[in-house]
Amino acid sequence: MTQQVSVIGAGSWGTALALLLHGNGHSVTMWSALEEEIRMLEREHENKEKLPGVRLPGDMIFTTDLKAAVEGRDVLILAVPSPYTRSTAHRMREYVAEGQIIVDVAKGIEEETLYTLSQIIKEEIPKAQVAVLSGPSHAEEVGRGIPTTIVVGAESKRTAEYLQTLFMNEVFRVYISPDILGMELGAALKNVVALAAGIADGLGYGDNTKAALITRGIAEIARLGMVMGGRSETFYGLTGIGDLIVTCASMHSRNRRAGILIGKGYSMEEAMKEVKMVVEGVYSAKAAMALAKKYDVQLPIIEQVNAVLFQGKPAAGAVKELMIRDKKLENQEISWE
Repeated sequence: MTQQVSVIGAGSWGTALALLLHGNGHSVTMWSALEEEIRMLEREHENKEKLPGVRLPGDMIFTTDLKAAVEGRDVLILAVPSPYTRSTAHRMREYVAEGQIIVDVAKGIEEETLYTLSQIIKEEIPKAQVAVLSGPSHAEEVGRGIPTTIVVGAESKRTAEYLQTLFMNEVFRVYISPDILGMELGAALKNVVALAAGIADGLGYGDNTKAALITRGIAEIARLGMVMGGRSETFYGLTGIGDLIVTCASMHSRNRRAGILIGKGYSMEEAMKEVKMVVEGVYSAKAAMALAKKYDVQLPIIEQVNAVLFQGKPAAGAVKELMIRDKKLENQEISWE
């Protein structure tokens, strides 16, 4: 059954999902606040800057009219970068109907409130049904139809199953989960660890270092996430370790690319300018440390990323400090009798 879907945000991920949903037989509208971006999409039917080489169908609608994009739609895909989630949701709320479904597909934690993005949307638009879509899924590959597996999180199983059917096809497999909090924490915090992985690459370190960062990184994410109420199964699934692996290993990852530049000596501001996209991990790093303090959880990798980003600490010094930390058991749950 054809559904009316609007994608709010015309970046690379929003564009890829718009194409996917159109290919599934749905009527798709793309919205952007940027007039020049919409004109380019109308003219070229291609997001030449953010998703080059991926052609968009001729019957897709592009608009800067938020009211027209929101009203009467079955599903709204909120795909703006995380720093703009609150302001965009605030603009949307007067047009959202009671029970209308909003699927957040960005990843981050708000520094001022320590809210996840779904919590922000619920605060701004309490009458909406808010769900999340997350997992190891680069827009560049989804846009080309490369097989991808992802997770929908929703408060009700009925909504989760509806969205599973909306998105799923032969190259885009969708699982469902009730653990929205765990999914969002894994998604946001893995971007900070991916910065660390990129920094290690920029310093010229190798596979051993990358494997250590991924493994100890997911241990940090799970440690904090479980204290906050997330499920361990989530952190060791697609939206935890799966998303962390792909973000730490791929050059599609803007967080890894920014980290590589920082490891080579760029400042955080210079790296973000060079990447030319929002580097979500930079915005989540301070929030992660605030959460660690609030819940009294140690996050040594994320702590060192913050020191490099915001305190001018040399990247090599941060790695050395991680290596010479106090001796530990690998897993505190496993010990000698």
